[in-house]
Amino acid sequence: MSKIGKMPIVLPEGVKLDVSGGTVTVSGPTGVLTKKFTRLFEVTKDGNSASILTKGKSKEAKSVQGTYRSIIANMVKGVTQGWQKSLELVGTGYRVVLSGPKLIVTIGYSHPVEVNPPEGIKFEIEKSKITIIGADKHLVGQVAAKIRDIRPPEPYKGKGIMYKDEVVRRKPGKAAKAQGAAA
Repeated sequence: MSKIGKMPIVLPEGVKLDVSGGTVTVSGPTGVLTKKFTRLFEVTKDGNSASILTKGKSKEAKSVQGTYRSIIANMVKGVTQGWQKSLELVGTGYRVVLSGPKLIVTIGYSHPVEVNPPEGIKFEIEKSKITIIGADKHLVGQVAAKIRDIRPPEPYKGKGIMYKDEVVRRKPGKAAKAQGAAA
């Protein structure tokens, strides 16, 4: 059994957790999240906490108990506080504009790239920073990765779309290599 899997999940005030069959539904102030789980587990509610118990002693159930507990804990945090991920545009002329709900990114291509947010995702922009906000941690991460893939940071000049705290390892260019070899 996992140390993380044994820990109870604290349910803050205003959060409701429902279990029916293999589906867990968590609802709170910022939204409702539903996730389907395998039937290897039983989610029990006790007042303002919930815990995950394995059915039987299978190796598979023991190995993923902590993962499922973390997923449910992230769902609880998502419906109370929400999740956000920040991206930065680095490069001359790289711009981002919010047009209604969708994002229009001008990033060095011959055309602007439009990104439509999936349901439950909201964009906020400030100069050359994009913040993706939502209740589902997985979906926020997927949308951030999709936007980053439009123009990932390149190692020579460091231009592109990168996560807020991402460090891009820089490489010397051909001129720097040739100069070092000639000396």
